[in-house]
Amino acid sequence: MLGRLIVVSNLVGIPSRHENAQADGLVVAMRAVLKRHSGIWFGWSGSVAPGELGPTRPYRHAGVSYVVTDLTQEDHDEYYNGFANRVLWPVLHHRLDLAEYSRRDLTGYMRVNNHFATELHKVLRPDDVVWVHDYHLLPLARMLRERGHRNRMGFFLHVPFPPPEILIALPNHDRLIPSMTHYDVIGFQTENDTDNFARYLANECHIPMIDSHTFHSFGHPMRVGTFPISIPTAEFNRLARRATRSPFVKKVLASLTGHIMIIGVDPLDYTKGLPLRMEAFEHFLTAQPDWRGLVVYLQITPKNHTDIAEYADIERTLGATAGRINATYGDASWTPIRYVNRTYSRSDLAGLYRAARVALVTPLRDGMNLGAKEFIAAQDKEDPGVLILSRFAGAATELTAALLVNPHDPEAVSTAIERALVMTVEERRQRHAALWQVISDNDINAWGEKFLTELAQKPIAIEWPRNRGSVTQLALQ
Repeated sequence: MLGRLIVVSNLVGIPSRHENAQADGLVVAMRAVLKRHSGIWFGWSGSVAPGELGPTRPYRHAGVSYVVTDLTQEDHDEYYNGFANRVLWPVLHHRLDLAEYSRRDLTGYMRVNNHFATELHKVLRPDDVVWVHDYHLLPLARMLRERGHRNRMGFFLHVPFPPPEILIALPNHDRLIPSMTHYDVIGFQTENDTDNFARYLANECHIPMIDSHTFHSFGHPMRVGTFPISIPTAEFNRLARRATRSPFVKKVLASLTGHIMIIGVDPLDYTKGLPLRMEAFEHFLTAQPDWRGLVVYLQITPKNHTDIAEYADIERTLGATAGRINATYGDASWTPIRYVNRTYSRSDLAGLYRAARVALVTPLRDGMNLGAKEFIAAQDKEDPGVLILSRFAGAATELTAALLVNPHDPEAVSTAIERALVMTVEERRQRHAALWQVISDNDINAWGEKFLTELAQKPIAIEWPRNRGSVTQLALQ
């Protein structure tokens, strides 16, 4: 790589002084990448500024440089809560029924992307390599190209990419999605996501293909590929071993009074399948009454986007469901479900993962789900827990030694819970060894280097096919 690495994401993960909050997958990944490559992390500060936007602000922490910008309240409402989370998020997760499109929100989305491009324009050097992340910033490369930048630019989508048959229901998809081809390399979590995007470009946009993963768009070759994101595997294992000795984890385990712990850790989101998961646990208690009083299901669900109606609805549903199950099956000495709406640190979660016999990771649709990999990394290889994993999580394509389930089938998930609880230690060790090998071979450093190596490659020399017309007509106006 010739110049600096410029990482761009919606929200910049500047480490707090106390690191109390749980860092999400993108934050953990980017910190690991920027430890190995000098550069800048650019994005939203997380603050909403009164009035007009001020200048960007530089920070430096632990050898990493950050440049952040605030958003106005209007920007936050239209770009972030509006188009990104009320339109793109549900569509990309196959939930067209929940998409709330408005032209105003699309205007706000484009305005914030243009603001990012304007501020990046001030700091970009000709030899910098730009790596943009996630659905908040789909058209950013086009806006940088319009400002004259010819840097190598890559994009990674952390969430699923739906089939063209779903994506074309997005209003103005033919103006927004083709603008992504101004990037040089676009990465996805799974081969299915990559194939969906390639089919969209070929069938809907009629962009010429050089080969199955290379397109000729806007006068340059654009590559698509699969780069499943991962975690700092060995580091997380060490963190989990230390965390089991922490006062917090000891207190939680003491409160279980010998009960076997089943754990789930998910943000409050309709994509995570949490109501169905609780129904599956209820089915387990009904079908396997001998386990009543022996297991406790701890579901940690930090609140997310509480000002969006769908999230408030699911919060009420989960609270009511947990309360009903506890009232039906619990007694004075045993509460079947512990449902907690708060955030815990990575260290706390690592210790809880290590102490759990079973992890329930059953999203209805997920780009990857790094919680599944963290659970595996946290385990004691001599007495490991069992991962129950949705077939619709991106992680399922790698973690085939988990118990794979259909989250829409509570009876099947119930059966998997019972199987996990009675599984012999020999089988648990065998499954864990296979899973550990996967997340060790492809840890967070391997993921980052694979993508950046692809991005740094010199583009192949090709000529524009004269008889195919110009795809610049598809550019977002």
